Amino acid sequence: MERKESSKLNIAIIHPDLGIGGAERLIVDAAVELSSNGHNVHIFTSHHDKSRCFEETVSGIFPVTVYGSFLPRHIFYRLHAVCAYLRCIFVALCVLFFHPSFDIILADQVSVVVPLMKLKKQSKVVFYCHFPDMLLAQHTTILRRIYRKPIDFLEEITTGMADLILVNSKFTASTFAKTFDRLNSRGVRPAVLYPAVNVDQFDEPNSTKQSFLSINRFERKKNIELAISAFAMLYKSQHDFLESDDKNDISLIVAGGFDKRLRENVEYLEELKNLAKREGVSNQVRFITSCPTSERNTLISECLCVIYTPTDEHFGIVPIEAMAAHKPVIACNSGGPVESIKNGVTGYLCEPNPKDFSTAMAKFIIDPQLTKTMGREAREHVVQSFSTKIFGEHLNSYIVDISRRKRD
Repeated sequence: MERKESSKLNIAIIHPDLGIGGAERLIVDAAVELSSNGHNVHIFTSHHDKSRCFEETVSGIFPVTVYGSFLPRHIFYRLHAVCAYLRCIFVALCVLFFHPSFDIILADQVSVVVPLMKLKKQSKVVFYCHFPDMLLAQHTTILRRIYRKPIDFLEEITTGMADLILVNSKFTASTFAKTFDRLNSRGVRPAVLYPAVNVDQFDEPNSTKQSFLSINRFERKKNIELAISAFAMLYKSQHDFLESDDKNDISLIVAGGFDKRLRENVEYLEELKNLAKREGVSNQVRFITSCPTSERNTLISECLCVIYTPTDEHFGIVPIEAMAAHKPVIACNSGGPVESIKNGVTGYLCEPNPKDFSTAMAKFIIDPQLTKTMGREAREHVVQSFSTKIFGEHLNSYIVDISRRKRD
């Protein structure tokens, strides 16, 4: 796609909660890269905790405006989707009435804002679909299915109203086609824009400890118990390569986003601690909640490799962050990691069971040089395919192209 250097656009970005996570990292990267391309970028959100956010959102690179933080996230720990919709609708209405027209409005996660933003006649609306929300929600009971049916219908209809739809992987694109039958029958095809990582923030590691690192939000869908069970299997095994003194030096660090406002985060962290205790490795497993970027980068630089446990993950930002930091990754052989990890070259793709993960982890104990050799390949792979520079070039091309269509 042709790149238009001289085009300076006014761009609004609407995101539900500007906290810490893969979706938030992508939105922040998008804002930074679009700003660096000379565009005026303004992020609107319903929540922005300055003590728990990415540094760029408080650095002044672009303004962040919060609307509707007083609205509830849930009602007695229920109706999360309805509350999310209401919060995003409130943000969209404030943008609609209190701010001048934007050339481009980029929204993600909650598509219900798309038709509202289309009311700005001079604006083009881009929707980034991380994954169809209807597949993330539970439909386990009749009441839940009744509750979700209008929400799921609304998601498909409003997503299709965007002028451009982007997704984070080929896996998500195929899932999009299977899930949204109406859009697929109309020939609506999303474009793939891979998330990215700022490779410049990672230095080549000087030393490596006998530790494995798991990075994920403390949510059950992240399957973090797989990392603990695999580590326990490795720790308790009596392989010839594992001397008794060395066993005491091996550790697993479980780090990730943690929000005490979310009951699942609190409950799941306790479940994981209890699992480590039952497995007999509570002294070898260390839990770190919501560590800042600098501490996360230090943890990555010191580990043997990064363990990434979600199955059918839409893309997964952690693997490319780890690889950018010269570290191989062990992940499930499904979803986005299949597209980002070169099996046997930049890490290992395993079946989602403790035995397979433990076997892959053992390779880094057997061969101490494996971390370095795979790490070099991993770094080069990310620089060529998943750097923020590449991401910014592709996003800017999409944005400039859709803005030109407005004038044609």
